[in-house]
Amino acid sequence: MNPKLKNKITESLSAVLPITALVFIISVLLVELEVGPMVMFITGSVMLIFGMGMFQLGAEMAMSPIGEGIGVQVSKSKSIILITVISLLMGILITVAEPDLQVLSNQVPAIPNMTLILTVALGVGIFLTLAVLRIIFKINLSYLLMGLYGILLVFSFFIPKDFIAVAFDSGGVTTGPITVPFIMAMGVGLSAIRSDKDAASDSFGLVALSSIGPILAVLILGFFYKPGSGEYSPVVLAEVETMRDVFLAFASQIPHYAKEVFISLIPIAAMSVIFQLISHRWQKLQKLRITVGFGYTYIGLVLFLCGVNIGFAPVGSMLGSDLAASSGRWMLIPLGMLIGYYIVKAEPAIQILNKQVQTVTNGAISAKAMNRSLSIGVAASICLAMLRIITGIPIRAIIIPGYVIALVLSLFVPKIFVGIAFDSGGVASGPMTSTFLLPLCIGACTALGGDIMTDAFGVVALVALTPLIAIQIMGVHYRIKQNAISRDVIADNMIPDDIDDIVEIEED
Repeated sequence: MNPKLKNKITESLSAVLPITALVFIISVLLVELEVGPMVMFITGSVMLIFGMGMFQLGAEMAMSPIGEGIGVQVSKSKSIILITVISLLMGILITVAEPDLQVLSNQVPAIPNMTLILTVALGVGIFLTLAVLRIIFKINLSYLLMGLYGILLVFSFFIPKDFIAVAFDSGGVTTGPITVPFIMAMGVGLSAIRSDKDAASDSFGLVALSSIGPILAVLILGFFYKPGSGEYSPVVLAEVETMRDVFLAFASQIPHYAKEVFISLIPIAAMSVIFQLISHRWQKLQKLRITVGFGYTYIGLVLFLCGVNIGFAPVGSMLGSDLAASSGRWMLIPLGMLIGYYIVKAEPAIQILNKQVQTVTNGAISAKAMNRSLSIGVAASICLAMLRIITGIPIRAIIIPGYVIALVLSLFVPKIFVGIAFDSGGVASGPMTSTFLLPLCIGACTALGGDIMTDAFGVVALVALTPLIAIQIMGVHYRIKQNAISRDVIADNMIPDDIDDIVEIEED
């Protein structure tokens, strides 16, 4: 086995094993989960482990070089019109291909799937263009985010309340496994040719702004489409009695996901070919490496999506329903927090973000610290999601104060933490959220007799919100620590007369 692939699979195993063990413990102690569903869940876990490992290696070999190369070439261009057109087209094409968006579009009533998909894609395209121009013109990210989120929160008061959760969820699902590696690498490429002190911090923020576009676009769509009372079609777990049944349950769905991922990767492959024909950036070995990387990405995503959709999602819905139907419904909150804490580590794009952060900051912000902060943030978001399901708290009551806190914090933390925090919100709300946590919440909401559109939907939005606060709190701690180190260095380098002078000034 390729040593790098072996290493990636080992990392995936360490990320997926805790959530698998947790579900197994819950099924033994709290929920009477039958052997069949548990075997399906474990099989899905194995596919997820291998799929995530192959995807990460593929993204490293193909997506990152392509995104970074396009970012470098775009930033060298002197034509703002050309930069705008390229960024807009890339944002639209990549978003239309995002598998997570297909999942969300199937659940929203009264709006044709393609209408919602094109609306979200246009939002991403426009805001990716804005993000690119921000890096080129060195616009302050904090001020830009404050203005844009202010507009979002104002808009939310003028659309139907059962549309708000879907709008904010759309911002999370669009930054999934296809979009994130490409956009993040593009940010690195855009800032690579700059030599100023803010170049590293400006390499982050593209995912953050690209996540705002879909929310605003869907909110505007809410003025024209009123969601109906369409029924949610729950994911159904295949009935299995033998291991052959388990094999057939997964094997029968692999062609579907193979086609879906193939269609998803076509736009990126086409863009890379056109880019190479124009720029001649890559040599023969580099082209071969990128081609192999596409192969790893393709196989990895097929295994990953098949595993989580066939093995994970149905079990998530069953656990949520059974826990809510029991007398200990309040157990949903601590159990949801535990699941949230561990499940974020299994998001394929999270590891890519964390490693890029560690690389760009030369280890000053470690992948371990990022993992810990994101896990705490997502645990808090699932706590809030379960609390909403049980009590019926409107999502606006959480979203508005949450974003106000996040935006205020952005004024007090180092610039690089602002971009990382708002990028991490989009990255954390990936396929594991939409295929396990969302069914978990929907199952609990259905069992409690709640309104799915207002109470269950919104979990993706909350998962995208809390990392913004968690990462920036880490930034506050980082700034305090750096200031303390600076004071110690100054004190160590001062001669006694200097210290006496300072003491006399302070006494005066």
